[in-house]
Amino acid sequence: MLSLVWFKRDLRVHDHPALALAAAQGAVLPVYIIEPELWAQPDASARQWAFVAESLHELRRDLADLGQPLILRVGEAVDVLARLRAKHRFAQIVSHEETGNGWSRARDRRVAAWARESNLPWIELPQSGVERNGPGPDGWAARRARFIAQPLAQVAALKPVADGTGAVPSAKSLKLADDACPFRQPGGRAAGMLALNSFTASRGLTYRGALSSALTAERACSRLSPYLAFGALSGREVAQAIGAQKQVRRGQAGWGASLRRFEAQLGCRDHGVQQLEDRPDMETRALHPALEGVHPMQPDATRLAAWQRGETGLPFVDACMRYLRATGWLNFRMRAMLQSVASYHLWLDWRVSGAHLARQFTDYEPGIHWVQVQLQSGVAGMGAPRFLDPVRHGQEHDPGGLFIRRWVPELSPVPDRFLHAPWTWPQARQLLGARYPEPVIDPAAGLRTARAALAARRHQPGFKADAARIVAQHGSRKSRPPPGARARPPSAQLRLDL
Repeated sequence: MLSLVWFKRDLRVHDHPALALAAAQGAVLPVYIIEPELWAQPDASARQWAFVAESLHELRRDLADLGQPLILRVGEAVDVLARLRAKHRFAQIVSHEETGNGWSRARDRRVAAWARESNLPWIELPQSGVERNGPGPDGWAARRARFIAQPLAQVAALKPVADGTGAVPSAKSLKLADDACPFRQPGGRAAGMLALNSFTASRGLTYRGALSSALTAERACSRLSPYLAFGALSGREVAQAIGAQKQVRRGQAGWGASLRRFEAQLGCRDHGVQQLEDRPDMETRALHPALEGVHPMQPDATRLAAWQRGETGLPFVDACMRYLRATGWLNFRMRAMLQSVASYHLWLDWRVSGAHLARQFTDYEPGIHWVQVQLQSGVAGMGAPRFLDPVRHGQEHDPGGLFIRRWVPELSPVPDRFLHAPWTWPQARQLLGARYPEPVIDPAAGLRTARAALAARRHQPGFKADAARIVAQHGSRKSRPPPGARARPPSAQLRLDL
């Protein structure tokens, strides 16, 4: 039997349950569809495509080594699949379940309808601990633990069935805007394995203590997030590699705590994606209905542009945004601060600021991203809003100003004690002039506005009852997990740093 294996956010051959299942049943036609409409969505960017394109080149080589190269086609998924079926007469489609954005979910519904009309089976398999149409949060951690413990899926060889693999298009041909990202992580499994091996060999030792600082997180974090987001590595193989390292490093000072923390973060990652699977409209509607529309639907254009460019006049905010633009990555605390400042201090609608950050992240994972955007914008309704003071945050995580001075060189003449709030420096106007802007808002005044608006919504009748319902649906802990398995944590507790 010939099966078409549809690759999406699973760009690997190792531990690929869909490929393994299809190969065990007969010949395989491996296909990746480049969908121009997907790349025209507001959360897509050229830096993400560049990462995917590099991953596709490597995936094609890996599949060729197994006997059948990857088939690349450009177009709308149903049209491409219909043409391929007319040519190759495959008997079924096999793929992984994808928790993507709203567009990809709508596309999958169109493919499912076409497959039913064509009397063509479409088998979708999980590739992580995320469940589709599962029994809910009760016992979720134990079920995920069982999935993670399963042997990795292997494929020995593929039978050659087709040639004419197709070319990988450029970002320009996909009409993606120029997106310079000089320090972006390279795509592909080989680069992902290098990151994993260096993390388990040396970098991971300082992970637990250094992941929060803008100065140390770049090296201390695993940097596996883009490889997990686009599936160059599987979450299961990474979890098993970390589990093996825990045994190897047993008794070695510092390693145990760091590896346990990272292992927990892998679980939080699946939990975050599960939230979008359970509530697909999370990228477009506030989780708590009373908080829908609390921000102006038309954001202030001046504030938004300043925030996007890293020119808000708030040095640590600007340094983090410029760093993100140049690298495509940022650690969790700094991501949270950028979103918090946009939603509270600048009072921008979370969907607009969230889409911009999505485009900046090479490791954009919809399930992780939109959960965090809502939590850091105060619209999820779970727990009290967490207002992050950008000045205090900078003083805490960049006390010597080294990060700011690297990424905001305009502030070089500012003395250290004024660096985090240069508008308080008596000589600011004289020596900075137009080199660096004054803050686009008074941070304290902006925060007062946000607090008042959110408080008014949170005091509405029924708010607490709805909040309790949301917590129960998205993070209840109704059953005790087995030894060693963490319960599914409440969304309000979700903290993720990979």
